[in-house]
Amino acid sequence: MAPPMKGQVCVVTGASRGIGRGIALQLCQAGATVYITGRHLDTLQATAQEAQARGGRCVPVVCDSSQESEVRSLFEQVNREQHGRLDVLVNNAYAGVQPILNCRNKAFWECPATYWDDVNNVGLRGHYLCSVYGARMMVPAGRGLIVVISSMGGLQYLFSVPYGVGKAACDRLAADCAHELRRHGVSYVSLWPGMVQTELVKEQMEKDSTNDALITQLQSQFSSAESTEVSGKCVVALATDPNILSLSGKVLPSCDLARRYGFRDVDGRPVSDFMSMSSICSRDSFLGWLASYLPGFLRTPKWLIAIYTSKF
Repeated sequence: MAPPMKGQVCVVTGASRGIGRGIALQLCQAGATVYITGRHLDTLQATAQEAQARGGRCVPVVCDSSQESEVRSLFEQVNREQHGRLDVLVNNAYAGVQPILNCRNKAFWECPATYWDDVNNVGLRGHYLCSVYGARMMVPAGRGLIVVISSMGGLQYLFSVPYGVGKAACDRLAADCAHELRRHGVSYVSLWPGMVQTELVKEQMEKDSTNDALITQLQSQFSSAESTEVSGKCVVALATDPNILSLSGKVLPSCDLARRYGFRDVDGRPVSDFMSMSSICSRDSFLGWLASYLPGFLRTPKWLIAIYTSKF
């Protein structure tokens, strides 16, 4: 049987490591041709070599997502080499993790004003740039899928003001772009991974021996966190779903997609359900006491989340 994405062309930004790397591995395993971007050729080449060992083809391209000229050049290369074909774009590039760790436990006015750019230039702004150039290839073909990597920080306060605003904007980016793309047959979704076992977070936990609340929380949850390849499995499942347009514009948690498409993490573990009622209560300062009393199979209705987070 042929790999499910054989012949398809994908772009994954920020794929040197972390979630982007996990997505590239899974896309290549599914047989796709995958262009991966990052700012350092050596790490990109290492990811490309590992991805190609899974199957498919992986092309490393040095690209800084904060620079429009480099983003434009990336899509010109894909257009030229793939004769105008682009099936999947994953907007993942993000440079905000280290700045967030550096500014933890500080209010927004206590951080440098440039903290906003550190978190949202390569993230939100870069995602929009790539969406523009990716859509210009997909719309004429009347097909395609764009995925933006977001998080629960778009729903409730998490880490910092620039982080939350940026993730909420990613969710809105997916919804509004989907509105304009739908009649052209192109889908756009926002993917929420849970806590992920990324290299950067692991390194930070190993070198930080303080009693910092954020580091302590990460350490307590890291062993049960999802691997970086769960996001890759989500993207493959979405890209091969013949009814993907029905999901366009929506926020899609990785745990929901694991249930919908019936997959597990790469080591066989079930994907942690961060949308369960116990999990959501555990993150709330007022409802945390309730979490231990709730069975894990009770899931939070989306309408309840919408009411809880209503701004009206």
